[in-house]
Amino acid sequence: MAAANKGSKAKAGGVRFAPSQPADGAPGHVHFEEKLRDSAVMVTQEKDGHFLVKVGFLKILHKYEITFLLPPSQRLGKDVCAVPLPNLNLRVLSVTSVPEGKVPCEYTAHKEGVLKEEMLLASETGDGACLKVVVQARVMDRHHGTPMLLDGVRCIGAELEYDSEQSDWHGFD
Repeated sequence: MAAANKGSKAKAGGVRFAPSQPADGAPGHVHFEEKLRDSAVMVTQEKDGHFLVKVGFLKILHKYEITFLLPPSQRLGKDVCAVPLPNLNLRVLSVTSVPEGKVPCEYTAHKEGVLKEEMLLASETGDGACLKVVVQARVMDRHHGTPMLLDGVRCIGAELEYDSEQSDWHGFD
C-alpha cells in the first residue's frame, strides 16, 4: 500500500468545487423562500399568553410610529384600551378592533442595544382583564447607517442630540 502512494503529491493551498448550476438555469442568482423574506413586524404569543412584538432594527435618537395587529383576545373582548403607564419611550396612540386588534404606537429609540418596552391593554368593560404586550427593538448607534424598516414601522422624526458647541444660545451679557 505504501508503494501506491509513493509517487503522489499532496496539493495544498485551495479547495475546488465542481461547477454547478441552479435548477432554474440562472447562474449566479440566490433565491430565498418566501418566509425568509418576511419584512413585517412579527407578533408572537408567549407561553404565558402575553405577546412579543419584534420591530427589527431602529436608529438611536429617532422616533417611530409602529403599527401591529394582535389576534383577537377572548379575555379582553372587543372594547380594548391601553392602560396609561409612565413610559417615556412607548406611547399607545389607539387600539382598534378590526377583528384583530390594530395597535399604532410611538416609540423613541433612546439607547443602543436590544430594548424591550411594555404596554398593557385592558378590557373597557372594567372586568379587570388585561394583556401585556412587549415591544422589542434592536437599536443601532448613529454611526452604523440607516436601517431598513419593517412593514408597520415608519420613522416620524429624529430627536436632536444636545451639543453645546452648536448651540445658538450664548447667555446674557
